[in-house]
Amino acid sequence: MAGREKGGFWVGAAAALFYPATALGRRVYRGAERIPREGAALLVLNHVSHMDPAVDAVFVHRQKRVPRFLAKEAVAKAPIFGKIFLGSGGIPVYRGSSSAGDSLRAAHQALQDGKIVVIYPEGTITKDPDGWPKRSYTGAARLALENDVPVIPIARWGTNYIFNGYTKKLRPFPRRTVTHLVGEPIELGEYRKRPSRSASVLREVTELMMDEVTELLADIRQETPPVKKDAEPVDGD
Repeated sequence: MAGREKGGFWVGAAAALFYPATALGRRVYRGAERIPREGAALLVLNHVSHMDPAVDAVFVHRQKRVPRFLAKEAVAKAPIFGKIFLGSGGIPVYRGSSSAGDSLRAAHQALQDGKIVVIYPEGTITKDPDGWPKRSYTGAARLALENDVPVIPIARWGTNYIFNGYTKKLRPFPRRTVTHLVGEPIELGEYRKRPSRSASVLREVTELMMDEVTELLADIRQETPPVKKDAEPVDGD
């Protein structure tokens, strides 16, 4: 059995910061055994709260792996958290700039090096008033198609009740349950065989991944997700 993946000083600093923060909620992990104990994997999650990276990092760390997150450039520039983010292998995303391709190149390299990469395809906290995933960027699809690694959908729910992304209010009581539900790896073999990485293929794979995440979220919530509406492509697809 593989031992714990070594993380170094900054991963230890992140753990010291994040583990106490996640104690604000009760943890429920379902399907965690589907996270590979060694080798590369792309973890695809929904995004409902600013707490998500902390609780998701602890979730992955408890599976004896070190997560590498893709996050907005602003996260990397934060005074203290930015140093922890970059030092622990975080990958800043530069949208709409000449550096936009650098983040995906770094993520490709992390996967090629056998690391766990965590991505929120929505790019930011969902604006859906009921917390369902919003239309997502296609960067995750590019990573999934160009790297022959497991692509694992995960839904997480409950952080939004503790720290609301819009009111910025922290509500630690009553103590809430934060649930992670891990799905089976998504089968992308047929898509990977296609010579084309057209915008339509990337959009189709993006929708496939987020549909899987949404189904897992519906399972956690025991609710039916809304019917998807046609929408314009996301800027930066």
